[in-house]
Amino acid sequence: MAMKSSPIIAELRGMANPEAVTGMARFGINPQNTLGVSMPVLRSLAHRLGRDHALALELWRSDIHEARILACLIDVPDQVTPRQMEEWVATFDSWDVCDQCCGNLFDKTPFAYEKARSWSEREETFVKRAGFVLMAQLAVHDKLAGNEVFAAFLSIIARAVEDERNFVKKAVNWALRQIGKRNPALNRLAVAAATDIRKKDNSAARWIAADALRELRSEKVQALIRRRSKGETHVLP
Repeated sequence: MAMKSSPIIAELRGMANPEAVTGMARFGINPQNTLGVSMPVLRSLAHRLGRDHALALELWRSDIHEARILACLIDVPDQVTPRQMEEWVATFDSWDVCDQCCGNLFDKTPFAYEKARSWSEREETFVKRAGFVLMAQLAVHDKLAGNEVFAAFLSIIARAVEDERNFVKKAVNWALRQIGKRNPALNRLAVAAATDIRKKDNSAARWIAADALRELRSEKVQALIRRRSKGETHVLP
C-alpha cells in the first residue's frame, strides 16, 4: 500500500469496533472488510484531511469498507474521470458505500446524468442501484437543472419498477420521491407516474407506487413544494 494512505488505514484499524459491524450487518451492510467506524467519525476525519484525489484513489484500493467511504468524502469531483466511476461502481458491494459515493462525489461530476441513465439499465444490483441513487441525489443537489431531465428520469423509473431486489426497488422509490419533491410541476408528473405504476401486476411496483404517492400527496410535501415554487425558474408546460 502506498505510504500516504498507510497512517490513515492504521488509524481506521485502531478504531475498529466488531460489535458495530454486527449491528451494521443487521441493516444490510456488508460486514466483509468492515471495521465498524461510524459516519460522524469518518466525516470528521475527512474534514481534517481535506480534498485529495490521489489519496482517495489509494484509500479505495485498500478494499476496506470505511476507507472507501472516506475516499468518497475527500475525492475531488473535477478530477474524477468516467473510467474511475466505472471502476468504482463495479466494486460496490454494500448499499451504504454506493449511496455515500453517489451522494458525496459522483453527483458532483460532469458525468452524473450520463451515468445515472446508463447504470439504471445495468443488471448488477449495486450498479443499477447507483443509477437511481444518482437520480435522487441530483434531484436534491442540482438546483439549476431544468425539469426536462427529471421528467426523462421518470420514464426510466417506470421501466424499472418490477425489479424485486430490495436494494434496487428502494432506490427506484427514492428517485421517484425526490423528483416529485423538487417543485409543483415535477410533483404532478411524479404523482401521475406513480398512479400508472400502481396499476402494474407486480408487488415491487405496487409498493414503490403506494409509498411514493403517500409521501408526494402528503400535506408536508405539498407545503414544501409550495414554498419552493416561489423561487422556481424551470417549469414544464
